[in-house]
Amino acid sequence: MSRTLTIILMILAVALIAYNATLIDFENPLLGDSLIALIGIVACLCAIVLLLIYITSKKIEKKLDED
Repeated sequence: MSRTLTIILMILAVALIAYNATLIDFENPLLGDSLIALIGIVACLCAIVLLLIYITSKKIEKKLDED
């Protein structure tokens, strides 16, 4: 996976977080669509963490190949 694709995926995840944040009803955040929006936010955060781990592993692999 190229670096450009990972950056695009991260931008999409951030956009989905912003969209899901607009769906949350802050008076009842654990009911109905608000719960689904919270689950979506957590899923996007997990995706971002996985992409950051992937980028870090590629940097480590590149350093090991240079030595």
